[in-house]
Amino acid sequence: MRIAKITATSVTTAALALGLAACGSSETPKASEAPKAAESSAPAGPKYAGKTLTVWRLGDSNPAAAKYMEELNAEFKKVTGADVKLEWIPWPQVNDKFAAAATGAGPDVTEIGNDQVPLWQSQDALTPITDIAHAGDQAQIPQNLFGLETIDNEVYGMPWGAGARAVLYRKDWFKELKIEVPKTWDEVVAAGKKIQAKKGAGVDGFAFNGGSDANHLLGAFAWSEGGEYAVKEGDKWVGKLTDPTFQKGFERYVSLVKDGLSGKANLTLNTVDIRKRFANNKVGMYLTAGWDLPGIEVDSKGKLKADKLGFFPLPDTKGEVAPSFFGGNDIALWGGTKEADLGKEYLKLATNKTWADRYAKEGGLLPIYPDTLAALNEDPAQGPFAQAFAKAKAFPADSNWTEAGETKAVLQNAGRAVIEGKKDVATALADANKELEEILNQ
Repeated sequence: MRIAKITATSVTTAALALGLAACGSSETPKASEAPKAAESSAPAGPKYAGKTLTVWRLGDSNPAAAKYMEELNAEFKKVTGADVKLEWIPWPQVNDKFAAAATGAGPDVTEIGNDQVPLWQSQDALTPITDIAHAGDQAQIPQNLFGLETIDNEVYGMPWGAGARAVLYRKDWFKELKIEVPKTWDEVVAAGKKIQAKKGAGVDGFAFNGGSDANHLLGAFAWSEGGEYAVKEGDKWVGKLTDPTFQKGFERYVSLVKDGLSGKANLTLNTVDIRKRFANNKVGMYLTAGWDLPGIEVDSKGKLKADKLGFFPLPDTKGEVAPSFFGGNDIALWGGTKEADLGKEYLKLATNKTWADRYAKEGGLLPIYPDTLAALNEDPAQGPFAQAFAKAKAFPADSNWTEAGETKAVLQNAGRAVIEGKKDVATALADANKELEEILNQ
């Protein structure tokens, strides 16, 4: 494990690049009924009476979230005897607070974006919790949800609530053009071509994402073919970009432009850029999540509201749901805590089925427990995301992934090189694989 300490300024920059705020829900949770008595593996009685645990929640409090934490902390005191000092850290302050806490006084337990776990683990800011990660209720949490949290065979964060991406489409256009919701990738292509034929050559049937978050789309294509970006062998990352499985997904990714489904003029657009074009009738479909809906209404000056839009799971070439990137929020034990045992009891309680399900539902996230997630499959709003999340995958769990995936845009550059005819697929992926290994192993 690399222990390369970094300054508050560089941590802030890296964390912002990773998009920490995107991991948290921006929706105001809905009020719910008080939970049933929660099951907990925490010891009964006042074993920890007189102790106080400091817990950080990220974002701004609101009545429903405050109620949830009040009741969770009351249950924690009931089963352990310990008090909780709760602090809400506004999103704009999170990066600086984490950076300061990494070298000074911090919390005992903190909420954390799942894609932030590798970064802060590399700074010794998180304590391993492997011994509690797969026991009790937590044994039901699918192993694939620990992809970013497992580093060198140790677990550094517990999944708490999740997010996934699906295809946002113009429901009004589909109705007008008599297009059925696609079930296979070929049907997606056919729908996109029909949209372009009827709505004009300047419209992307399915938008190509070549910007900072391009790997959410490319990853879905590659993972659906069985591909991986890189795997850890011993203490070294080995790139897998040249494997036939990854290559097939990459070829589908660049085919969006090469086959004309998306315009060649838009090679560097990310989801925010695509959203603006979508709001202005220039895109028929693209991969994103529900958080884009408010922005689309604003960007369209109120002309394009949610009733004209819909989501469906991204299908693969076999007609099955393609894996989505596993986004979401974790809860972790801080590296400098002097109350590790007590902190683990808090994590066990907060992530048991009762409390984790409630955290997700009230926070606008997806639940991490399979039966609760499956119950959402037929829900018109959450179903497409639940189906995608059931196969969720993660990028390489390494603190250098952001440099490869965003800052140096390794795969984005490879895609553009192929689309612009500068390299063939094999050469572009071989070059990208070498660069990816160099970055991850530095």
